[in-house]
Amino acid sequence: MTPELLGLIAERFRALAEPARLQILNALRGGEKTVTQLVDETGLGQANVSKHLQVLHSLGYIARRKQGLFVHVSLTDPEIFKLCDIMCGRLEAEVKQRKKVLAAG
Repeated sequence: MTPELLGLIAERFRALAEPARLQILNALRGGEKTVTQLVDETGLGQANVSKHLQVLHSLGYIARRKQGLFVHVSLTDPEIFKLCDIMCGRLEAEVKQRKKVLAAG
């Protein structure tokens, strides 16, 4: 891999390292939402949600469309959750291992 490609990969992982962005992406699992719905579902402020949506949009994670006064947001590729599933599986394995060690001690 070239340094440029590694930089692009790192940039995308940095975006996913922010809990608020993961919260927004998770809220979009069920389908398209308005910004107002995302604010309500995440409990984040409107300005905060908008800031994170801008980052997610610039990296191609989400698409936006305007309809009247509302901006609708959707995932561009639900396969992003494969990364989350891999990490969740890894975390579950770590927890099981720690419980096993604690039970033996």
